[in-house]
Amino acid sequence: MSKAIYIVTTEPNSGKSIISLGLMQLLLGRTAKVGYFRPIIDDVPKGKTDNHIDTVLSYFNVDMKPEEAFAYTRSQVVQLKNQDKDDEIVGHIIHKYKTIENKFDFVLVEGTDFSGEGAIIEWDINVLIAKNLGIPAVILASGKNKTLDELIGNLYMAYDSFKEKGVDVLLIVANKVQPENITIVSNGLKEKLPNDVLVGTIPLNPILGSPTLKEIAQELDAKVLFGEDYINNQVGSFSVGAMQLRNYITHLKDNSLVITPGDRADIILGALQANISTNYPSLSGIVLTGGLLPEESIIKLIEGLSDIIPILSVARGTFNVTNKIGIIRPRIYAENTEKIQTSIQEFEKHIPTKELAERLITFKAKGITPRMFQYNLLQKATSSKKHIVLPEGSDERILMATKMLIDTNAVTITLLGNKEQITSKITELDIDLDSNTINIIDPKTSDQFLDYANTLFELRKHKNVNLAMAKDLMEDVSYYGTMMVYKGHADGMVSGAAHTTQHTIRPALQFIKTKPGVSIVSSIFFMCLPNRVTVFGDCAINPNPNSEQLSEIAISSAATSAAFGIEPKIAMLSYSSGASGIGEDVDRVRKATEIIKVKRPDLKVEGPIQYDAAVDAKVGLSKLPDSEVAGQASVFIFPDLNTGNNTYKAVQRETGALAIGPMLQGLNKPVNDLSRGCTVDDIFNTVIITAIQAQGL
Repeated sequence: MSKAIYIVTTEPNSGKSIISLGLMQLLLGRTAKVGYFRPIIDDVPKGKTDNHIDTVLSYFNVDMKPEEAFAYTRSQVVQLKNQDKDDEIVGHIIHKYKTIENKFDFVLVEGTDFSGEGAIIEWDINVLIAKNLGIPAVILASGKNKTLDELIGNLYMAYDSFKEKGVDVLLIVANKVQPENITIVSNGLKEKLPNDVLVGTIPLNPILGSPTLKEIAQELDAKVLFGEDYINNQVGSFSVGAMQLRNYITHLKDNSLVITPGDRADIILGALQANISTNYPSLSGIVLTGGLLPEESIIKLIEGLSDIIPILSVARGTFNVTNKIGIIRPRIYAENTEKIQTSIQEFEKHIPTKELAERLITFKAKGITPRMFQYNLLQKATSSKKHIVLPEGSDERILMATKMLIDTNAVTITLLGNKEQITSKITELDIDLDSNTINIIDPKTSDQFLDYANTLFELRKHKNVNLAMAKDLMEDVSYYGTMMVYKGHADGMVSGAAHTTQHTIRPALQFIKTKPGVSIVSSIFFMCLPNRVTVFGDCAINPNPNSEQLSEIAISSAATSAAFGIEPKIAMLSYSSGASGIGEDVDRVRKATEIIKVKRPDLKVEGPIQYDAAVDAKVGLSKLPDSEVAGQASVFIFPDLNTGNNTYKAVQRETGALAIGPMLQGLNKPVNDLSRGCTVDDIFNTVIITAIQAQGL
């Protein structure tokens, strides 16, 4: 189940805070602990806190430090993107989010503000973040200075771009709409959007659209002379007191801000008197310009008044100050409880909160992205550290992967081979790897050699293996590494960078053997496609499985899929879909599917089915309209090794997908095989999944 919601806007100054505050209040009414996260914030001066973060954490008493609530500043993201480090950006954001998610029942995630350098890339970044966090979105746009068609078109395009990337949108909000247009905007959005998308339309609110005296003081770098207790007064309008007092006071309005030179005692005193008079509107404050202060006698007179609105003094001239105030962008900050409460009230009044809460509670992500999948793998491995043996200790790629693995502190590593050769190789490659901090074993000189040889002899003597033969075999790194796993001196083994598949798995088949009830060892690859992770099996071990073996491969692959957080929906692949195909090959797949349904009626399985019908919703609907799997398969079982091996390699090469594996299934203890063309990343990922397999034993 999703534990978060992502708030994103299509433009700057859209009033995103009203959604953040309203959602926070809504969530706290239904769950005890709600966290807050901003992946990217605007740059803030050293020692200062982002205003959004400060407001939410303070007002709602969220148990977080400000630095925990964001991942990057805007300038940091721009710098990393200029260095083509998009993966690093997303990886760190996932890490920060997951840390918060683990502490709270729900997380409110707030997107960027579309201001400053790098604003042009923000939309794509917001979509990317929501996709990789696997959480649904709320999309917001301002109706200010837009026609009806522009507003609806803007929001629909935003919705469409999120859906195209696989991000679910729960709510679309049009904010700052003229009150008389609320109904027409709501109806327009409902007509344009699908029925399962909620719609909210919030009217323009003068309280939220105007700055406070505090904001004006900060923007003008003003000194507060009087009335600091009322510094959060809202400014409804402002005007310059340049004419005679008798004329000026006729122009005053509710919550007006008076702007006048500091030597205009008549305007100052007249405004203060008008503020307390029942015959004139209440004022928000006074700004004195030009760096001029009233004379001492006037100051003394003001000090004696019982009710004083804020009076600010600024160095700039009247014209400059007036222009500056006119362009101030109002904000909501922690001390301004009136704006916060107004925001919450507007949200509750104009957003379908009951329906939204229900969607949030029941929302379930449809898949998992490659970056999140890899992050989850590493976190799972780290949660219970396992010991993995790598028999090919002098291979350059193995040594580089070992360095990466030790740096993550996710596993303990033992390398097999000649210690001097391995140490020399580390020095030659200039790998920052201290050979004294890793376990290196030479099988021939190992203290365990005789014990391992005797154990092998006892296990294989019925196959005419004598002690001398057992000793010869135990000098082989694959046999020695497998025996370490068998004896419990290591939790798993990864080999194959320099050895054949047969060389790697033969010892495992001889004495680790298969799990009870499993008659066949098979393999899967985790295929990390651009927008999802799927499981391909069997692409490495069994050349021509029969129906019974195919069914067992599928059941094992479904168990692996579920263990790694991917809901299994099994497609038994063939050259035909449903009942249309005839022939020995398709009949074998059809029979395998029937066996699965008998053995495991709880599994979602479809077969025979073609690849396009398994992955494409439209094709799946046309060929198998009643299927739970067609168009949404996550586990693909190929009919033979030739098809499976070539398909996974074709998908990998043509789409740039990351293929993690092969991971062997069915053994009592985890032993995994590498391709001799494997990369350092392949080794790293295979060791991690081997460690996770070991946790399940």
